[in-house]
Amino acid sequence: MSDSTDTADDKPSRGTPGEVFGTFLKLGLTSFGGPIAHLGYFRDELVTRRGWLSDHAYADLVALCQFLPGPASSQVGFALGLMRAGWLGALAAFTAFTLPSALILLAFAMTAATVSGPIGTGALHGLKIVAVAIVAQAVWGMARNLCPDRERASIAVGAVAVLALVPGAFGMVGAIVLGALAGLILGRGTEKPVGGHVTMPVRRGQAGIALAAFASLLVLLPLVAGGSQTLAVIDSFYRAGALVFGGGHVVLPLLQAEVVVPGWVTPDAFLAGYGAAQAVPGPLFTFAAYLGAVLGPEPNGISGAVIALLAVFLPGFLILIGVLPFWDRFRAMATAQSAMQGANAAVVGILGAALYSPVFTSAIGDMRDFTLALVCFVLLMAWKTPPWVVVIVAALGGAGLALTA
Repeated sequence: MSDSTDTADDKPSRGTPGEVFGTFLKLGLTSFGGPIAHLGYFRDELVTRRGWLSDHAYADLVALCQFLPGPASSQVGFALGLMRAGWLGALAAFTAFTLPSALILLAFAMTAATVSGPIGTGALHGLKIVAVAIVAQAVWGMARNLCPDRERASIAVGAVAVLALVPGAFGMVGAIVLGALAGLILGRGTEKPVGGHVTMPVRRGQAGIALAAFASLLVLLPLVAGGSQTLAVIDSFYRAGALVFGGGHVVLPLLQAEVVVPGWVTPDAFLAGYGAAQAVPGPLFTFAAYLGAVLGPEPNGISGAVIALLAVFLPGFLILIGVLPFWDRFRAMATAQSAMQGANAAVVGILGAALYSPVFTSAIGDMRDFTLALVCFVLLMAWKTPPWVVVIVAALGGAGLALTA
């Protein structure tokens, strides 16, 4: 990432796009458990088993992608493919890692509407209930990591207050901006960066083009979105992908504001799809494929899924490419660290607000629903049960509740 000299084991070995595709297809089929778990799978397969790069270099990539907005695990995979086999390798890594879960969720979207009867509808309701437990787990874990002191905890609560006053996407953007400003005022950053460094095959000119494209699309898409529904869908999913700080679960409130609030997707369909997304391997961002397929207005179906999927991933990859040549210098800036700490604390508040509405208010109708949600939460937190197993438990539990109603 910098022009400084790497140690011998920091220089990544080279391979082919086909090798990258096969490796990441295996990871896309087997990587359950969310972004943090994905990073563990990547390290085991690519650092320990295959020796594509050193632990030092891998730690640096992880630090970068967790610092930036976007889907961290997919960004790490994209960068690893880029290091291994150039731009075709980056495309191969993204496609192979994303395709399995995207296809599964697309199939679920195309068949969920045909589900009928108490067992089927109860199972779908169970998928809504498990979302309560999964988002609660995410809020708890992120709060412990990103709000470790009273100042950042206060920023998180302030973000909830902002959303209470200004709901929707505009309020979320405002909360993140105010959180970053509060972080600057607190000045918790240091000039000591984390991790090592690794050279990436990205020229500064290419990085500048990527950053310009990222910013231009973010500004111009809302101005032209009124011209067609397709552009409106691209704008909504692009904006959601551009504002995701702190982990894949944060995309939930952003996408809810973009597709449920305008009436493109019903709250029930939204939460059922989010629950189903927990049961599949690969990146949580493939939830966008499900949403694109079930959109009320066209484009929907397969074309809607493809458009939504590409639009939600694009900003994270553009900003990653844009900062790669400048990362070593940027991450050592105390002001940048302080702003990101404040923004991440605000993100915890945004996800906490989403836990209440729409997740809890849409899924929990009575004490029986609440009990099933608590069972799922305890399985996740205390028993460390894999999320996909908890999703199955919730679906069976929802069916059982429907039969005993």
